[in-house]
Amino acid sequence: MFRYKVSSMSDPGSVAGALAGGIRVAQEATLVSIGAGALNQAIKGVVIAREFLRAYGIEICVKPSFSFVEINGERKTTIELLVYDESLAEMRKAG
Repeated sequence: MFRYKVSSMSDPGSVAGALAGGIRVAQEATLVSIGAGALNQAIKGVVIAREFLRAYGIEICVKPSFSFVEINGERKTTIELLVYDESLAEMRKAG
């Protein structure tokens, strides 16, 4: 699975391109953000990637979660966005 770090300075188009590439290769990818600005850029990237992937018949879903990292001895809360191909979830349900 692909894992991408997104900052408040990340270009949403670049985030979208990386995300779409990860989805097309592995059917899922995770965006990791710390802070409101980074989460904003990550969400914009998801929206752009969704429109791009629709042209290929891929519909994506997003599953957000919290996680924690340590940076310079300080514990930080991250928000992770697991983004995956919706058909992958449907196949898992079908068994």
